[in-house]
Amino acid sequence: MNDAATEQALVDRCRKLDVDAFGKLVDAYQGRVFGFVRRMVQKPEEAEDITQEVFIRAFQSFERFDGRSSVRTWLFRIAYNLCIDRSRKLGRTFDETSIIDSELGEEIEISDQRWQPDQLFLDTELMDLVESALATMSDKLKSVLLLHDKEDLQYEEIAKMLGVPVGTVKSRLFLARAHLQNAVSGYLKVDEAK
Repeated sequence: MNDAATEQALVDRCRKLDVDAFGKLVDAYQGRVFGFVRRMVQKPEEAEDITQEVFIRAFQSFERFDGRSSVRTWLFRIAYNLCIDRSRKLGRTFDETSIIDSELGEEIEISDQRWQPDQLFLDTELMDLVESALATMSDKLKSVLLLHDKEDLQYEEIAKMLGVPVGTVKSRLFLARAHLQNAVSGYLKVDEAK
């Protein structure tokens, strides 16, 4: 949704339980919500279920959507809460050092290297390393990293969504990036030596 007026008109129609308008919002945001959820949970089927639940809950609660945030931020907040609820049910903790075991299904886009198989192999190896690093990151750090760097949400939006100060968002983002940098630093040093 690039046009705020178009989004507001759809929101107004969704508040009246207009299924067609809600379908347009689902079409606009489903891929991004699924991408976020997919990185937060272990299995693709779980990500599909949670993504579906996000939109069910959104449709059921549109009358309570107050417009203080964008629809996108609101949907990511619902998705985040559902992912955290799911993790709690599995008995995971949420401090800054908690580690989760996760497999990532969505690939990081790389440039076309069809004619350079050695480079393709190295890029794939690095992608696997990044995915492994994300999988070992706590939910708190991973969610901030994905919302900021992948979904382009601003610090203030993330802070409001997660109910934490902006400084906490910045701190978590710094820690998440440090975690990734640490995970790939050995690989990059080896690659630079070649």
